[in-house]
Parts: sequence; structure tokens; C-alpha cells
Amino acid sequence: MRRFVIAAVFAMTAITAAHAEIIDRILAVVNGALIMQSDVMMAVRLELVPGSGAPDSLAAPLDALIERRLVLEEVDRYAPPDPGEADVDRRLNEVRARAGIAFDAVLRESGISVDQLRRQMRDDLRIDAYLVQRFGAMQPSEEEIQQYYREHQSTLMRNGVIRPLDEIRDLVRSELMANQRAVMIKDWIAGLRRRATINVLPRPSSLPRTP
Repeated sequence: MRRFVIAAVFAMTAITAAHAEIIDRILAVVNGALIMQSDVMMAVRLELVPGSGAPDSLAAPLDALIERRLVLEEVDRYAPPDPGEADVDRRLNEVRARAGIAFDAVLRESGISVDQLRRQMRDDLRIDAYLVQRFGAMQPSEEEIQQYYREHQSTLMRNGVIRPLDEIRDLVRSELMANQRAVMIKDWIAGLRRRATINVLPRPSSLPRTP
């Protein structure tokens, strides 16, 4: 509670003397955990969350961070094994490569260190491992494979020719498993949201433009 009060006061009163601009604000509180505007901006600029449907839109990336917070709480409850250091380094280097020369500036403007970002990468890998462990064991039936093949032949064609199922059975199975897994994860997260206490604060409709 003390952390919330301090952060709330800071978010409402932190202004620059020269320009009287709010430099950060609370956007959401998820089971007591804060999501700040700087968190959303960093996630967008480093491409840590899916892009939004409209330029500078705030809603989609904020929603992604809300869901990440809920999933991470579940991960912490069951404590899957930590990823290896090499895997964390690889994920961090991927983020650095995407950001290019803007990487250091994004971290500086977001107020976090490389070590803090590295911890986020570690948590993302823990989330990935948990989702695979929880939702990765499903195997579609032969009937489901055939049905998926019939309903998606237009996307499974090569050079305008429908390929026989026996030729692409593994591909069909993989796509079907990925789709089923995505639906199950979406439904699971919807359940987490129903059980959570989420307070999204009034906010501007768009992100501030970056220099």
C-alpha cells in the first residue's frame, strides 16, 4: 500500500519545472501491481508487446501488459525452472538488435537499467516455459486433422494446387495444435481477468510521440 501511495503521488505531481509536463502516470493497477505509462512506452518502443491497431494507440499495449502481469502471477505461484543464462542473453540481444541505436535511449527515458530489462526477459522466458508445460501436450485426433485440412485448403495450397493430406499431415497437425493452444490460452487468460482486480485509470487515448 505504501508503494502504491508513493507512486500515485509521484505520478500525479511529477512535472518538469520548465514545461509543466507530466513525465509519468499510473495507467492501471493489477492486483495491487502498478503499470506506468513509462512501462507501456518502453514495451512499445522495444516491441515487447504486439503492435496496436491505430497509430500511437495506448489500449492494445496496455492490455497486453495487464495480461502479462496476470500470467506472471500464475507463473510465480508454480515456479517453473529458471531459464539458462544463455537463453536470457539471446532474448536480450534480440531486443537490443530490434531497437538498434535507440536501445540505450529507450532505457534511459524509461528509467530502467539493462539488468532490470534482463529480469523482464527472464520472466518472459519463464512465461513461455509455463505455457508450453501447461498447454503444450495436446494432440489432435485424426478426425480433427481431417476437418482442419478440409476447412483450410486454400491456405495449404502450393502453386494453386491442393496438396494431399498425406503429404502435409505434419504441417496440418502443427497448425491445428497451434490454433487450439492459442484458443485455450485465450480462454485461460479470460478466466484470470475475471478473477483479478484490475483498475484501469483514465488516460489519454494515445501515447506521446517519441522524438
